[in-house]
Amino acid sequence: MKILYFDCFNGAAGDMLLGAFLDSGLPLGDLRGALGSLGLEDYEVTAEPVLRAGVSATKFRLIERGTSAADVAPVAVPAQSHPHERHAHEPHAHAHEAAGDRQDHHHHHHGGASGHSHRSLHEIRHLIDHSALSRGGKERAKALFARLAEAEAEIHGMPVEQVHLHEVGALDSIIDIVGLVFAFEWTAADRVVVSPLNVGGGMVRSAHGVFPVPAPATVRLLGDAPVYSSGPRAELLTPTGALLLTGYASEFGALPPVRVRRVGYGAGDRDFADTPNVVRLIVGEAADTAPATERLVVLECEIDDMNPQIFGVLMDRLYGAGALEVFYQPVQMKKNRPGTMMTVLASPDRREELAAIVFRETTTIGVRYHEVARERLEREIVAVETALGPMRIKVARRGGVVINASPEFDDCVRAAAAHGVPVKDAQAAAAKAWLERGA
Repeated sequence: MKILYFDCFNGAAGDMLLGAFLDSGLPLGDLRGALGSLGLEDYEVTAEPVLRAGVSATKFRLIERGTSAADVAPVAVPAQSHPHERHAHEPHAHAHEAAGDRQDHHHHHHGGASGHSHRSLHEIRHLIDHSALSRGGKERAKALFARLAEAEAEIHGMPVEQVHLHEVGALDSIIDIVGLVFAFEWTAADRVVVSPLNVGGGMVRSAHGVFPVPAPATVRLLGDAPVYSSGPRAELLTPTGALLLTGYASEFGALPPVRVRRVGYGAGDRDFADTPNVVRLIVGEAADTAPATERLVVLECEIDDMNPQIFGVLMDRLYGAGALEVFYQPVQMKKNRPGTMMTVLASPDRREELAAIVFRETTTIGVRYHEVARERLEREIVAVETALGPMRIKVARRGGVVINASPEFDDCVRAAAAHGVPVKDAQAAAAKAWLERGA
């Protein structure tokens, strides 16, 4: 079982999380390819090694073309700066102005008029729908943007359609969220664990005034995640950081028993004297050799009065909200009417959100649920080189012994389309490359 552990002892932001993924092995070229499929222009993304309190880390940067190097370079400011102090190179306040620190992209890279450009939620959904993300990734990305918009709307007491999309529509928000959805998919982890979140302290300046840390949007997005305040008087946890971590976390707590395979450090802009301004990502495998057992929830209902075209939409919505499995079975219902039984498998903390989607998208008036135990094999994604290009193999082990190795179907489809061959030939090429690898 592959486990991701995010150690957020100094908070988290979108750029820091992307830096951690890159530092732990995510190829920058693959990330650029995924972001490039959005069709956005006039920007570039870079990654560079930096030091934060003596710790080597990767700094992910979004640079809008037309800005100068001074607009994106980190600025040295004393860790105990005044809560309302602004960086000298920042020409305007954006969504949130941190108390002496600009953790997220919303805080540091805009240097010209383009910094004021915002896209509507409808426009963002269109961009995502036409991107190269997987079907589940597209739904997950749209669900994350919806959560962000709902948080802003609730704070300002207005409908989602009317809220001013400070956080949602900015280019940096789009890059952070879509980039991280791709990064999580690329890593293919079975379990995501997040430490308690350090929110920082002091005050934060936003477009609507000055508020104590954590900012209102951050609080709204935290849900039940455990938080604490420590370290410099600065906004350490940003809305985007809270959104992504709570959206993907299977659980919050201490580092579980793992065999560490890779470690990545994602840097923020500031370099504090006493604490590394980084997020640490630990990529590991479950330490025990026995198959992992986990608690899951099963949601079920039967439907016999709905347009069958909606079932496809429903499946996409459920996967986008974190469902692990969704499947349908034909059943014979009361009054001898044919119907469809929907079954959803998910972690227990997703139950309420998934049930809400079922009620909203379907005609059912009741959903059953119960918890079950599931035993899982250890899983790992291994890249292999084939005559049709690189492809990934999902490898399942029990007690360290390979039980099954299966080519990733989406990779096979892309390779087949690129080379004009049948998908089954691409699958055979991937399987052959795996066997010849000697694993």
